[in-house]
Amino acid sequence: MDVDLFDFELPPAAIALRPARPRDSARLLYVDNSVDTSEAHAGLHDQAIRDLPDLLQSGDLLIFNNTRVLPLQLEARRGAARIELTLHQALGQGRWQAFARPARRLRADDHLVIADDFTAIVQAPHTDGQVVLDFGMDDAALMAALETHGTLPLPPYIRKQRAVDAQDRVDYQTILARHDGAVAAPTAGLHFTDNLLARLGQAGVGWAEVTLHVGPGTFLPVSVADTDAHVMHSEWGQVNEATVQQIRATKARGGRVVAVGTTSLRLLESAAKNAIAGDILAPFVGETDIFITPGYEFRVVDLLLTNFHLPRSTLFMLIAAFAGLARMQTAYAHAIQGGYRFYSYGDGCLLELEARRQAA
Repeated sequence: MDVDLFDFELPPAAIALRPARPRDSARLLYVDNSVDTSEAHAGLHDQAIRDLPDLLQSGDLLIFNNTRVLPLQLEARRGAARIELTLHQALGQGRWQAFARPARRLRADDHLVIADDFTAIVQAPHTDGQVVLDFGMDDAALMAALETHGTLPLPPYIRKQRAVDAQDRVDYQTILARHDGAVAAPTAGLHFTDNLLARLGQAGVGWAEVTLHVGPGTFLPVSVADTDAHVMHSEWGQVNEATVQQIRATKARGGRVVAVGTTSLRLLESAAKNAIAGDILAPFVGETDIFITPGYEFRVVDLLLTNFHLPRSTLFMLIAAFAGLARMQTAYAHAIQGGYRFYSYGDGCLLELEARRQAA
């Protein structure tokens, strides 16, 4: 598909630099696809995240991504030159693959100084701005050094406007974050509080967890003209047997599966590909590079809770596949006009699967 179809104008002031406080006070655009959408704004409802217990149904199942973002952003020196590093793939034994900026002058065996007691040796530079770094310490010691010297790799559209600070260490983690490994947060999960989870439980809404370590590819723009030419970065994920059984039981009793974020959705749909004939999905562990664009047939997810995404991004393409391109173009125009806050620290939207797919 033509990538220009997924473009739109976003005022810079719409980009959220801090989250709503409390988290569940963020706004929520509910896109109800069960109604007649012949009128452009039919089924668009301005709500708040704290309204979710009223919008969901007893028997629904929320699926959260429980990955935890690591402080993988580092500032290093090579002589007098300043180098910005974003670690994104652990290679074991104190070695990581990283994006380096600027990378073009780095050579094998270059010595990078992060702190007096924290250094790295460049093992293998690449032409695409990546390097392999050897920190010369075991993984446990390296994690401790990262906690001391690293910062959370906030998205570029935030870091260009303000510095990362101590508050981000709290704000850029979900309350369910427990498995280390992400470069970016599963941002739809940032809206949840313990109180909101308790209220959802009282309303009969259950929840389960998956793990997808979100990689840096989530921030990369689609630079090709046609979606067929785009190459997705792979990310590691796991859907365990307990979560599979919860989803099967939910579907069997007529409940709906609600993916909290595009990362949960992509992982569930990856797990569905492993299912044997007649089953909905199977346990999954490993790398996924699933790329969802309009025309994709969803097998697991009935509703999607997500934030507002970048133009021309793979995430906007995914929600267009889920709820309909024209529908999402209208919804985003409504959100922009209504002053919704966009991107990682922004507001959310609750999307129902496109009506024609529900009837199929």
